[in-house]
Amino acid sequence: MKYKFLILSTLVILSSISFSNVRAQTNTNPNSPIYIVAPGDSLLVIAGKFNINYQDIMIANNISDPDQLFPGDRLIIPGLEGINGILTSEVVPFGESQRSLSRQYRIPPTQLRKLNHIISPTEFYAGANLIVLQDPEKPAWTSSTNLGSNETLLELSIKENTDPWTITGVNYLPGTWAALPGDIFFHPGSSTGTLQTGLPSIFNSIVVIPLPITQGKTAQIQVDTSQEVILSGLLVDRKLNFFSLGNNSYVSLQGVHALTEPGLYPIRIDAILPDGKQFSFEQMILIQTGYYPSEEIQVDPKSIDPAITKPEEDLIKSITSNPNPERYWDGLFMSPAIQYESTGYFTSKFGNRRKYIGIGSDLEIYGFHSGLDYGGGSGLPITSPAAGYVVYTGYLDVRGNATIIDHGWGVYSGFWHQSEIKVSPGDFVDTGQVIGLVGGTGRVTGAHLHWEIWVNGVQVDPVEWLETTYPHP
Repeated sequence: MKYKFLILSTLVILSSISFSNVRAQTNTNPNSPIYIVAPGDSLLVIAGKFNINYQDIMIANNISDPDQLFPGDRLIIPGLEGINGILTSEVVPFGESQRSLSRQYRIPPTQLRKLNHIISPTEFYAGANLIVLQDPEKPAWTSSTNLGSNETLLELSIKENTDPWTITGVNYLPGTWAALPGDIFFHPGSSTGTLQTGLPSIFNSIVVIPLPITQGKTAQIQVDTSQEVILSGLLVDRKLNFFSLGNNSYVSLQGVHALTEPGLYPIRIDAILPDGKQFSFEQMILIQTGYYPSEEIQVDPKSIDPAITKPEEDLIKSITSNPNPERYWDGLFMSPAIQYESTGYFTSKFGNRRKYIGIGSDLEIYGFHSGLDYGGGSGLPITSPAAGYVVYTGYLDVRGNATIIDHGWGVYSGFWHQSEIKVSPGDFVDTGQVIGLVGGTGRVTGAHLHWEIWVNGVQVDPVEWLETTYPHP
């Protein structure tokens, strides 16, 4: 009995101890929504999604140690009392607005704004993080129809085997009289299996990858239309060039400059039909930082003198800003150092912010590293990363012995500082073909291979072309 009493006393004492590492508690408040922790989440990440202080999340969930957070934990999200359900995070696709997202996800506009702390409809930009409620009993609508210019809501509802009052309620209209021509209305009709968008009727879909877009990366814009069209457009300050994939599907590849300030920029898609009728859709899109490191490099002041560097830059831009309607590459690009990469290494990566200091002078130039540098000794072979036509060879003061290859669709490769050039303008080169030898000509601190990729007149990170197939399937 004595030992049983001691064991029982010990259990009572242990049960009364408050441990310092308390995990997130299951939501028991029926008047607050919950968020299920996903892999890679942290309290700071989650707080950023909901635009609240992470300490408020800790208090609401009795968390004393922010490191004690695990995938699958259910968190009460404070400040959203009166809203019930499971919260999830989505990225706003191009073509969506507050109105279309509210209708699509079956969330009243006032509730959608409350969930996302939205003040202005302009905050629903492409690439924005959007918080929505998941309700298994109310899945997102996947059927939608444009209201024709000479069509009434009654006619549309009959066509879709429903009624005007259902469409009014589903789309949060104040009344049947509020339906406007050209508007897109979701309805409980047969599912297409694909979420519909708020785009004009000529556009079946417009997909921008990735979202958000990152400084120094390649953006792909794919447009599927209901009939053959002529497409053009704008991203940031660059004219978009579209190429046909067949079956009224078109794609544009566009580089985003590495020094573009993070923020919101316009993206516009224009379509012209054979009869001359025009459609256009414009939205703001998020450009985010690439988190590139900074470095200082001391060089001969002559090599950073704008009087010398600008004519070279203008020459390269004039060559790489001409899109070829033919595409010569297929699949991933191959490293141009493939024949020696086992003994090579990256001496400098794309995007590094650089401060060039003219030795013995007051000249300082700020810029970025516009390519990928492979280490290696002079005379090592340089190979073409993809098929294409040689469009330039020659000696440049900064870039030394230079070669430029046109891969088609506005994609170009540049190879600088070579000790010897092995090709001539007009030559067609295959993937893996030797085009030159590593050297130390031009503005360099040692022999190396500098490789650039230009996409519609803008340098982009070559590594993504080694890891990602363009265009995306």
